[in-house]
Amino acid sequence: MFSTLSDKLQQTFKSLRGHGRLSESNITDALREVRLALLDADVHFTVAKEFINKVKERALGEEVLKSVSPGQQIIKIFQDELTALLGGDASPINFGKPTRILVVGLNGAGKTTSSAKLARLLKNPGLFSTLKGEAPRSPLLVALDLVRPAAIDQLATLGEQIEVPVFRPDPSEKDVLAAARRALSWCETQGGNVEIYDTAGRREIDDSLVGELVHLKELLRPQEILLVCDAATGQQAVSVAERFHAALGLTGLILTKLDGDARGGAALSLRSVTGQPIKFAGVGEKVEQFEPFHPERLAGRILGMGDIVSFVEKAAEAVEMEEMGRLEAKMKSASFDLEDFLSQLRMIKRMGPLENLLGMLPGAANLPSPAVNGKELQRVEAIILSMTPGERKRPEILNARRRQRIARGSGNSVTEVNSLLLRFGQMKKLAKNTGKMKKMMSRFASGGMPGLAPNNSLPTRLPWQ
Repeated sequence: MFSTLSDKLQQTFKSLRGHGRLSESNITDALREVRLALLDADVHFTVAKEFINKVKERALGEEVLKSVSPGQQIIKIFQDELTALLGGDASPINFGKPTRILVVGLNGAGKTTSSAKLARLLKNPGLFSTLKGEAPRSPLLVALDLVRPAAIDQLATLGEQIEVPVFRPDPSEKDVLAAARRALSWCETQGGNVEIYDTAGRREIDDSLVGELVHLKELLRPQEILLVCDAATGQQAVSVAERFHAALGLTGLILTKLDGDARGGAALSLRSVTGQPIKFAGVGEKVEQFEPFHPERLAGRILGMGDIVSFVEKAAEAVEMEEMGRLEAKMKSASFDLEDFLSQLRMIKRMGPLENLLGMLPGAANLPSPAVNGKELQRVEAIILSMTPGERKRPEILNARRRQRIARGSGNSVTEVNSLLLRFGQMKKLAKNTGKMKKMMSRFASGGMPGLAPNNSLPTRLPWQ
């Protein structure tokens, strides 16, 4: 998401940097292009207009026009205003004793999955640097979608997966308020301190849905009413949010499918239109692909500046330190084999889609599209899995016949198998040179990445390509 908008913004910034000095004329021309880019990304018309006016007012200030590097100052202005547009600072949950969270939204937006993801996150706040001050919570999940029986089963399955108790109403229950009263009694017996209520949705907002949710709000008196919005629906998400907010008084939003290829205008419009913060974002279908929403981080990614903090958080969650220590020791002793290499690839996969990870790295927008193809990992994994355990341990025994068998088994060509083995051999040689390894690790620790050019541009090919 945001790739088209990001490309257009970076083209505009490049044009501005090409001017030795900036004037009101070329700033106005550039902002006209930005405004068109925002509208093309499905940003609400009023939001786009107000954003451009704020940027223009600051960009035409004397400190910018007389600056030695006005182009860079304008980029900083864009980042500041974009962060403000998205909500400024991250917005935490309003906790109570106990905390009750009402999760609402239309069918298909991802309410049930988001409820379970939120419960998992509250159980493990240390996974995210911005939540490390929070104590782990004891969440409970309550299924109140009596319209779609599959939603109850889905929530129960997810609850079992993340080890969170789930209240399941009686299959014959039709009265959502009666089910909610029983859920309140059940919660008192479970010892939890956060209750997450997954509610029914509709294809469209109607009077019966609004009435049901208003009565639930009066009964539960929740600290949080979170609307789940599908980022792929564009301006429809904005109008849905307006109506839900008018009826219920939302306290925040959860934006799902931020990993998709939609234009992203909803994310840039929701805060301004509703006045409520986006608190969480779904960045994939898996239960772990859910995170607190950080406006400044998303602004950096849209402007091509990356999001190193989120990258490190994902790495900390996915990487097992004991396993990393074992792999490092094997690399130093030159006993690193393809089985170990497969373990590394799987760690990378646990961090999420490769395309999303690269989007967090500064300059990733300059990568050619083949280099950010997550299918490359799958291809390499398929080749290694087509080998026997003995072949993975001793790749030097892979003669021509074995390589042909591996190619057929993995659905690849012998050339691709040979390429993988060649690059793996090169990596092992590098690992033997501890001086080079230490130098690479030093560069990584100081903020650089092994293989980067001095200008911090990313390599055009990845190690496994």
